[in-house]
Amino acid sequence: MNAPLRGPVKFDIQGLVQAIARNHSVDAFSPTLTAFQWEVLSSYTQPFAMRQGQVLIERKALDRTLYLVESGGLTVHYEDDKGRLRMALVEAGSAVGEGAFFTRQPRNATVQAASPSKVWCLTPIRFTELSNRNPAVALEIAMALGSLVARRLVNKPKRIAVT
Repeated sequence: MNAPLRGPVKFDIQGLVQAIARNHSVDAFSPTLTAFQWEVLSSYTQPFAMRQGQVLIERKALDRTLYLVESGGLTVHYEDDKGRLRMALVEAGSAVGEGAFFTRQPRNATVQAASPSKVWCLTPIRFTELSNRNPAVALEIAMALGSLVARRLVNKPKRIAVT
């Protein structure tokens, strides 16, 4: 018989930390967290691998999960009456799902893997738990996401979709 897990499950988040540190683009997700705070965050997130072409977010879906990109790249598409229009490529060290995360509205776009990718998901329930148990970490995540949204909205020559 397997013993039950005790306490939060922690994953090795160092690959994500390194991807964020390497991304100096206008589309970077850049929270300021200590090594200990990254470890705390790892127990509230879950990593998973995506194959090329796999859909992560469907337009109009009601899910509010946030995704942090460790490796690979994701394409953001807006589906109109004439088919899909590529809006953006989101690279390692950035995030998707921030729009619905904040607004609680349906997703604005479809997001899929442009190449094999690794992402970390943070569900609204886990974010609420993080907020209750580690408010400083949750606040820093929220502020970094807010900054990312603001930069995506004002980057007019090459606007990146808010998902």
